[in-house]
Amino acid sequence: LQTRLQAGQGYGNTLNCVLTVYRNESVAGFFKGMSFPLASIAVYSSVVFGVFSNTQRLLSQLRHGDASHAPVLADVALASMVAGFVSVGIGTPVDLVKIRLQMQTQPYITANNKLKPTVPGFPMYRGPIHCFRTVLQKEGIAGIYRGVGAMLLRDVPGYCLYFIPYTFFCGWITPDGCISPNPSSVWLAGGVAGVISWGTATPMDVVKSRLQADGVYLNKYKGILDCILQSYQNEGLKVFFRGITVNAVRGFPMSSAMFLGYELSLKAMKRDQTETNP
Repeated sequence: LQTRLQAGQGYGNTLNCVLTVYRNESVAGFFKGMSFPLASIAVYSSVVFGVFSNTQRLLSQLRHGDASHAPVLADVALASMVAGFVSVGIGTPVDLVKIRLQMQTQPYITANNKLKPTVPGFPMYRGPIHCFRTVLQKEGIAGIYRGVGAMLLRDVPGYCLYFIPYTFFCGWITPDGCISPNPSSVWLAGGVAGVISWGTATPMDVVKSRLQADGVYLNKYKGILDCILQSYQNEGLKVFFRGITVNAVRGFPMSSAMFLGYELSLKAMKRDQTETNP
């Protein structure tokens, strides 16, 4: 839904998008492009949370001489930015394949354009591997990393507004005297952080989706700035908030699950280390 609303044509709102996708593509339409993200989500999340955690520990070691020292706000912000930067290297190709598969049957409407290499409505890609291979062969590494600039502008500040609110809310919700937050605090703080992060990242998420969807049938945008200008001129300021409801709604449960898994995994590993090295 998010991709269709941000880069597709003819969807008035979220409900209309749901009904249109179901009417034209049945239930299967809601799961297009799912396999590639599903196969890579474990690696992606491990890298992001691992980079964030280890960067925090390194900064605490350099600043206080103790890796286990509670990080200050500046350390959390810097660790978040590093995690966001690293995540783009893994996330850009995955997002590109997902968006190309989701958008390949959408009608492409543009003025004064006579060249249409492939007729919209007929799939160009047979699956994620075929999509990845086709883009790589036709466009090279630059094609696989199409939209990387927009993704950097989305994820670097986006992860700051992901980890910083989480750290703040966890500290605020956790009762005094507790060494670590309880699962309910983690769940709530993670969900709120997800809503904040995805909500504020939506404008650049729209630009990224449009850049990555561009090229399924033809190339309309020359870059980030051109995409922003064309989108604004054609559809106004509201275009940059397309899909914000979907982003916010999915952000809560997704982020709650992520942070809960992260914190529980850390606790389990610390317990194992304590038992192994009493």
